[in-house]
Amino acid sequence: MDRVSPLAVLAASNVLLHFQRLHGKSAFSIPQNTIMASGGGFTTFRWLCTIIGLIFYIGDIISDLLLTVQYFRGGHCTWAVLTLVFIVSGSLCIQIFSYAWFEDDKKNENYEDEDKPLSTGHLIGIHVLQIGIFTRYHHLLKRSYKALWLGQTQEDVQLRLFALATDLSMLRLFETFLESVPQLVLQLYIILEYNHRSILQYISMAMSFLNIAWATVDYRRCFRRSLPHVNEMPSRMPTAVYLLYKIFTITPRILSLTIFIMLSTFSPLAMAFIWLVGTIWAHLEKTDFCISPRLEHLYRATVGIILLFTFFNIKGENTKVHMTVYYILTLSQNIAAPIMLFLFKPESEGTDYFLPMLFFIVFSNSMGLGFLALYYSLLHPRGVSRVADEIDGMHQEPLSPPKTTRLDRFLQI
Repeated sequence: MDRVSPLAVLAASNVLLHFQRLHGKSAFSIPQNTIMASGGGFTTFRWLCTIIGLIFYIGDIISDLLLTVQYFRGGHCTWAVLTLVFIVSGSLCIQIFSYAWFEDDKKNENYEDEDKPLSTGHLIGIHVLQIGIFTRYHHLLKRSYKALWLGQTQEDVQLRLFALATDLSMLRLFETFLESVPQLVLQLYIILEYNHRSILQYISMAMSFLNIAWATVDYRRCFRRSLPHVNEMPSRMPTAVYLLYKIFTITPRILSLTIFIMLSTFSPLAMAFIWLVGTIWAHLEKTDFCISPRLEHLYRATVGIILLFTFFNIKGENTKVHMTVYYILTLSQNIAAPIMLFLFKPESEGTDYFLPMLFFIVFSNSMGLGFLALYYSLLHPRGVSRVADEIDGMHQEPLSPPKTTRLDRFLQI
């Protein structure tokens, strides 16, 4: 029997995807063996990882709420309000997107009789109560449990599970950069500027850090696995190197922004300007992630916030130049932070944190960029059917699948 060309299989898959989209059917209901070739199914380990992610999320929110209460009781109302604002802003954002995606899925997917979608009134209620993300966790854990323990290994079932996991992981990614990362900046500022320390502060910071690490890697893996034309991100060494690349570039960014706030209370205005630049870039890129124009504006504003702390590919296109410019600018800003602290606050040189901060910023940036180069040059998963810029423009294939689902428009970190 003649061997079928991978490009031919991919072309046939794309035709089926396009046909189903034109007829109002879900792109996740295509039963074809080639879809599962990009990686394994939804395993028990992935199910347990979902529970771990839920625990991290709950732990982060609870620790921040307890810290808010502690600040109020201690008379630090400004700190308490800021801590609470970050919690609320992150929660509101993900509830809005979660509701919109539920409504979108109701229009574009076929449901089994025992798995009917929630009514609009029910959806509004759970999202007003800020429990939309917990509903998504419940749906994913329930459906994946049935698939694992009832032996449902069909391709459409597996792809649907990974689609649910990717929706959830992107919401967690939004929440991480709207809540966990700003919380780290705030708590670090309070510790360094006011020498105010407590066990609950350290617990809150530790939970935020765990959330950043977990959400970043979990989203990357879920995103790659949920698309049939993209090879799954291998575990072990590539995952570890990718995690180190992100952690070693995000952490010094957090520290340098904290130093800028210590230098001047007007520094948040400069950060707002950087956010505006990122938002404008997303607008100029003409992202088409959301159906509603208003929701698209919110998405682009969220993109601007994430770009304040880390780089990602907005549309899956060639971004080698953008990535290079981004890290040159952020590296310059990160190095300038301790230098400016020394010049404008020379008394800081005698503190117990100045030299460790300076060393950490230089060391962490160097390690982060080193792991970035290592990952994208040697460890990044490659395949004949990956999208055009899965390695941020460092290599391109002549064939690029068309966008057919919401997952095809998800940001690529």
